[in-house]
Amino acid sequence: MTENVWTRWPSREALSRAGSAPARRALAWFVRLLVLALLLWSAFHERHVHGWAAMAAVAGVIVTAVVSWGFFRTTYAHRLVPSLALVSLLLAIAIVAQAEGFRGPALVIWCGCGISALERLPLGAAVPVASVGLASYSAYNNDVWLTTAATAVGMALAGYVLRLDAEARGSAQRLLAQERAARAAEAESAALAERARIAREIHDLLAHGLSAQMVHLEAARLLIERGADREQILERVVAARGMARDGLAETRQALSALRGELTPLEDFLTEIVGSVDGAGVTVTGERRALPAEASQTVRRVAQEALTNVRKHAYGAKVQVRLDYSEHEVTLNVRDSGGRPGELTGAGSGYGLLGMRERAELLGGSLEAGRDDEGFKVTLRVPV
Repeated sequence: MTENVWTRWPSREALSRAGSAPARRALAWFVRLLVLALLLWSAFHERHVHGWAAMAAVAGVIVTAVVSWGFFRTTYAHRLVPSLALVSLLLAIAIVAQAEGFRGPALVIWCGCGISALERLPLGAAVPVASVGLASYSAYNNDVWLTTAATAVGMALAGYVLRLDAEARGSAQRLLAQERAARAAEAESAALAERARIAREIHDLLAHGLSAQMVHLEAARLLIERGADREQILERVVAARGMARDGLAETRQALSALRGELTPLEDFLTEIVGSVDGAGVTVTGERRALPAEASQTVRRVAQEALTNVRKHAYGAKVQVRLDYSEHEVTLNVRDSGGRPGELTGAGSGYGLLGMRERAELLGGSLEAGRDDEGFKVTLRVPV
């Protein structure tokens, strides 16, 4: 519902001087001091008052200044009744000043009330107040009637222009505040996204490293239960130790990746595939640097797929294929299939599910399943 223009207050941003240029604020204070000086000068020199009359004139000027300050505060608080009461008091002070022979101060107060009302009050209240103030000025001004009328109209226009200018400044202040809030929200969102990325990275590292260690420790447990040779058990324990060492290396690598210090993806795949017997890496397409998030996703999926080969198809031949196309990068990890080992049930079983969710966050996809040749994992990530 649109607010009625006659009852709408100027915004608090418009009524305050916050956000104004220092030169503009200095000019406003200069005008106020000039008006105060004019009132004092008129009070002392227009009738050449002395003694108690001088003190009464000074008191009148001070009261006028205090009431004006109160009017500015109540209009800023959007309090209509107190504002009207204070501006009425100012008009009454002007009438008393005129009656006592202080014509100059009275004219200044009437003009100030008319301009300030148009600038700071709702139009429904501002128009009557400005009309009374400027009409009083016109009635008691001794200039030619045409000059007086032009001056009154000019002051009315000046008050309305000041109102429009203040509203424009207030709108600019609100837009600036909204922009700052939007920037703060954007920065907070970016920080949360970065925290989520780091959390996913740490989660994937722990899931992969602990799952791989679980495979060898579970194998060592089964060998102990069967009374296997010490060498066989030691081999599994050493392998688990190696996985822990690799996990630390991967953690350092992930931290480097978070700092933007990624090693080439092809070198990384060659390194991890080298630990699997009968595995090879094929790279097709034009090689190029990938965004950090996409590169990390490819690395984690490759690690998870090779861990699954060790768990479920130990000894199977593995082929890793990395294909660069114009708009995406595709990773295929295929094993030749093999007999399910004794550790098939080891691990949580959520590794590939987590990788699929990670790929979907990037707008990609992950497919995993058996075919005629074995088990295949296919990751597609847009770049």
